[in-house]
Amino acid sequence: MNALILAAGYATRLYPLTLNKAKPLLPVGGKPIVEWLADHLVELDDLGTIFIVTNAKFAKDFQSWADDYQRRQPKARFKVINDLSTDDSNKLGAIGDINLVLTRESLMDSDLLVLAGDNLFSESLEGFVRFGRNTEATVALYDVGDVEAMKKYACVTTDASGVITTFEEKPQKPTTTLAAIALYYYSRGVLPLFVTYLASGNNPDQPGRFLQWLYLRKPVKTFEIKGQWLDIGSKETLEAADKMFSAANAPKSVDVAL
Repeated sequence: MNALILAAGYATRLYPLTLNKAKPLLPVGGKPIVEWLADHLVELDDLGTIFIVTNAKFAKDFQSWADDYQRRQPKARFKVINDLSTDDSNKLGAIGDINLVLTRESLMDSDLLVLAGDNLFSESLEGFVRFGRNTEATVALYDVGDVEAMKKYACVTTDASGVITTFEEKPQKPTTTLAAIALYYYSRGVLPLFVTYLASGNNPDQPGRFLQWLYLRKPVKTFEIKGQWLDIGSKETLEAADKMFSAANAPKSVDVAL
């Protein structure tokens, strides 16, 4: 299994914070967002290479971070892929970037774990990966706990075995508080379908669009993750994440009875 972190966006909604720094490199809880993801990934068994797909503007920054992280964590193997885009007008889109890495790096013979570079998880990814390895495709679900908030996310329904039966982006009338989030496990048998999807003229942006297309063709399983999950899409969520993960990273006090 290889892992792919999607980090080629320009995060214009967070300007000026992201004008000269990629969103996944912004600090949260004392370290870059991408480092929290890397810390989870290096815990996984049988992990090959961690690919980071980014753009021409930030490729050197990601390479510098990856080199530094690898010095501190020698078991981590990174490869930064520059998709050569320079701004939103010529970006490939998340699905286009996945396909770029799959084809350029000849990755069709191994399973692929895909993560959005601006998502944060407090819990290990081991359970999700263990489950995904026995499926053709799996997407993570997270209970946001608020029906109104679901209007910002992807809403899915499943059958009794956890296979997606309906998928709707940003529903006006959500029927559940379980959101499909940008954490995916794709078996090697599914990976060639990225080429098929794009060759058919489908939208190359937003990774959930591929899932929305895929579930009508292949059984897509779901796995609910626990703990805390945050999608860093605004200054408010960035600040909330910093507070939450700073607390999680703080040394625990110990009372010693004498």
